[in-house]
Amino acid sequence: MSNGAEGSFEARKHLGKALYIIFSEPIPNSGDRRAIHPLHLARQYELERTGVLFAAGPFVDEDSKPLGPGMIIVRASNEAEARAIAEADPYHQQGFRRFRIQKWMLNEGCLGLRLNLSNQTFGVD
Repeated sequence: MSNGAEGSFEARKHLGKALYIIFSEPIPNSGDRRAIHPLHLARQYELERTGVLFAAGPFVDEDSKPLGPGMIIVRASNEAEARAIAEADPYHQQGFRRFRIQKWMLNEGCLGLRLNLSNQTFGVD
């Protein structure tokens, strides 16, 4: 299988970037977590600002309503570091959610970033 400029499938180099996925599962009957939500988001924004957060968001149904766990992908040196990140989430600290961690190897994909210099705006495709 050849792809011209990319070379053969066998010769391709994959990214091989190790990341950690934190699956954050709601705990049934744990109460109203709305008061904690701003603290959870503040923590996520801090992880984003410091470059720890790769991506995050909920799984949703066809109507875009949250369904099941949330997924938080972080840059961490090892599972212990990823665990410390998960344990610091207010949802986990306050008992509204439990988590599990899975190491993930990012090999392929594409991210499009558009920077408009004239008006200093950007977009992610």
